[in-house]
Amino acid sequence: MAEDAIKAESETDKKILHVYPLVKHSDMNEEMRTEAIELCITACEKFAQNYEQAAKLIKETMDKKFGSFWHVVVGEGFGFELSYETKNILYLFFGGNLAIILWKCS
Repeated sequence: MAEDAIKAESETDKKILHVYPLVKHSDMNEEMRTEAIELCITACEKFAQNYEQAAKLIKETMDKKFGSFWHVVVGEGFGFELSYETKNILYLFFGGNLAIILWKCS
């Protein structure tokens, strides 16, 4: 009986982690959005302990593929307000509470 109580208690305390990207906002065209999401996932999995390196990889790759002036923030618990070039923003969550904001300025 005590084991059932412990089991029920541990199930309610579990944290829900998203193993898929949860896109909160994007106005990119479909092709660019798909490539950017795949790039973000790859970078965050490759550099799971170093968000700065993940952001650098995302920025450099987007600069090469879609032109200069891309900016990236990868992290947990941040807020933002920014100006961006239309059709060039992506805001998503990955792996629970890891947020990625990717945008282009002219």
